[in-house]
Amino acid sequence: MTTSILSRLALGVVGLALAAVLVAPEAANAQAAKEGEAGVMIGPVSGLPVPRYVSLKAGKVYVRLGPTKDYPVAYVYRRAGEPVEITAEYDNWRRIRDSEGSEGWVWHSLLSGRRTGLVAPWAKEAALPIRVKASAAERTSARLEPKVLVEVRRCDGQWCRVEGDGFDGFIEQERLWGVYPGERFD
Repeated sequence: MTTSILSRLALGVVGLALAAVLVAPEAANAQAAKEGEAGVMIGPVSGLPVPRYVSLKAGKVYVRLGPTKDYPVAYVYRRAGEPVEITAEYDNWRRIRDSEGSEGWVWHSLLSGRRTGLVAPWAKEAALPIRVKASAAERTSARLEPKVLVEVRRCDGQWCRVEGDGFDGFIEQERLWGVYPGERFD
């Protein structure tokens, strides 16, 4: 009889531990964003919009499968300034998505509010024009290959002013990954 009670007790403890992992996987779930003014979803931790674009602050960023250091590293970014989209928040962790659609969790301090973009990472065509002024009729000041990293200084909803090593000008907003369609900012 004692063996039977101990067996059931051991099974009960294992069952409770398993239930805790399956029923309340808080670390695996993002905290829900709440709707703020004008229907914008606000992150529960940062108080900032979710989703939003940011950039990688460090030249080496570990991306994990979940929002704690207990989760394995899925991959590593090795380019500071790379634009990513924050899609969820959990404590000091942010779930991000890159231009190729890969997702994972990073520690919040490895991200920067600095706006950057990638020139048409989906494009198969040759270099895209950077214009002197925000108009397709303006002269071209540079041509950039797809996936070139740019600093995004401002966007008016149709054109963005971008700069980088050896260029400064305007590109059509729809040709950048790292800004939303119609988004405006200075």
